[in-house]
Amino acid sequence: MAGDLNLSNLQPAQARTDRKRIGRGMGSGKGRYSGRGIKGQKSRAGSHAMRAGFEGGQMPLQMRTAKLRGNTSADAMPIGPFRTYSQPVNLRDLEARFEAGEEVTPESLKAKGLIRSIRKDVKLLGVGELTKKLTITVHGASATAREKVEAAGGSLTVLKEPKVRKPKNLKRRPEGRTKDTSDEAETAPTETAEGEES
Repeated sequence: MAGDLNLSNLQPAQARTDRKRIGRGMGSGKGRYSGRGIKGQKSRAGSHAMRAGFEGGQMPLQMRTAKLRGNTSADAMPIGPFRTYSQPVNLRDLEARFEAGEEVTPESLKAKGLIRSIRKDVKLLGVGELTKKLTITVHGASATAREKVEAAGGSLTVLKEPKVRKPKNLKRRPEGRTKDTSDEAETAPTETAEGEES
């Protein structure tokens, strides 16, 4: 029967495609340059392993875009990706919303409607006058605010101590050019009581 399976009509269920054999002579259709063209980057071995974002030597996109001006170091001023956020609260607001003897915290400030969130730092500023004795706990405070709180008899607790900035490296003066004149004073001639030099 014609539909019977035998060695004459044996074939795979899925058609098989022969592998492309390159570099096997001009008659094969893939000889000479083996489908890679003439010279150039992609004609070399291993040239296809290029980093992400490589644009063939053209100026990459991340270098063509505008950059943030100024110093973006984490040790410098908090700008750019290192910018810090704080919610300002003035003394005049505490004078109007709190009674004497109350405790001022980020939670109580949010309950009074003076700040929006307790997730961001709160900084106390010295705008206005404070006549009530309050116990204040915030993340930061200005020098003026601290003076006015202590003058009113209250106490101020800062949750985050300010960072001490490192002094800039000043160029050292040459050893021969110091401002100390003690050596010159020692080597200067001294006069005796008779007016003679010793």
